[in-house]
Amino acid sequence: MTNRTLLVFDFGTKSIGVAIGQEVTGTARALTAFKAQDGVPDWNQVEKIINEWQPDLLVVGLPLNMDGTEQELTARARKFANRLHGRFGKPVELQDERLSTVEARADLFERGGFRALNKGQVDATSAVIILESWFSRQTPGQ
Repeated sequence: MTNRTLLVFDFGTKSIGVAIGQEVTGTARALTAFKAQDGVPDWNQVEKIINEWQPDLLVVGLPLNMDGTEQELTARARKFANRLHGRFGKPVELQDERLSTVEARADLFERGGFRALNKGQVDATSAVIILESWFSRQTPGQ
């Protein structure tokens, strides 16, 4: 098991959730959500968080239809992942994110009711769930 730091992005056209995780512990925590203009974040904010956390790997949630087929947002998330790699030179992996937002909303609601369901918190919590599913995919025998 390696001890890489991972930064995960829950891509969206209006908001991009971000979480941080440690591979050695298999844990993740929500950091923030960036506002986006039609899927384009403020790259200075992205650069600031990458410089702050110095991740070894970036993970981008890949939005798929429930049957596993791609949708318009899938191509946009891939483009975002390619831009991350091109701008920052870090390795980037894609992770299926089906149901991460639904799970994030349920988790936040359970902890704080409707008040906890603001968009930024949902997106950042979705990023945590995406990273946790990435971790579980890395574990042999699962």
